[in-house]
Amino acid sequence: MKNNLLVFGTKNFNNSLFEIQKYLDFSLSFHNDATLFDDAISATDALLVDSDVCADSKNLSLINSVNNKPILLIEKKELFKNCNYTKKIIFPIILSDFNTKIVNLIITAKFIQNSSLEVKEYTIDKNEKTLKKNHLSIIITEKEIQLIELLFNEKKPLSKKSLLKKIWKYSEDADTHTVETHIYRLRKKILSKFKDANFIINFKNGYSI
Repeated sequence: MKNNLLVFGTKNFNNSLFEIQKYLDFSLSFHNDATLFDDAISATDALLVDSDVCADSKNLSLINSVNNKPILLIEKKELFKNCNYTKKIIFPIILSDFNTKIVNLIITAKFIQNSSLEVKEYTIDKNEKTLKKNHLSIIITEKEIQLIELLFNEKKPLSKKSLLKKIWKYSEDADTHTVETHIYRLRKKILSKFKDANFIINFKNGYSI
């Protein structure tokens, strides 16, 4: 399945890409309506920006608001220093190089996105199995990663039984101290290294982050 890129550029720029899209290793959709920008970018893998549109402050604000997706800025003139982007591509460029640069960037961005998670002011590195904050880090287990990710993504307290079922695949009527033990050990590591006693919070109806 091809990656889909949203093209956000001037009329001439959009037309030039439209003419060559059948030779590309990704699909293109074109956009020039700022009021629909958020909905359009949510359905794509990357934003392909014509540098000329960055001269408009409204466009620049939209581009800088995009998170967790690679932004490819096609640079034809000067470097727009106020534009946050992942990769600059200089035109003119050989078509095969254009394909390779964009495909590799999306693959790299997706790998990084899937291997790390921002939780409050912390970062989880799933490859290194570490929890980091500023210059400090601790080693955490695979189950601890799953526990943190689940509690953070749910945005509401989860009961002991719910955690047992979703992480350890226990039945609803299982009676075990697995959850308490893992949370105790994780809290102890976090308190020792980061001096944070409120990373995981107890509620009457369960645990939350």
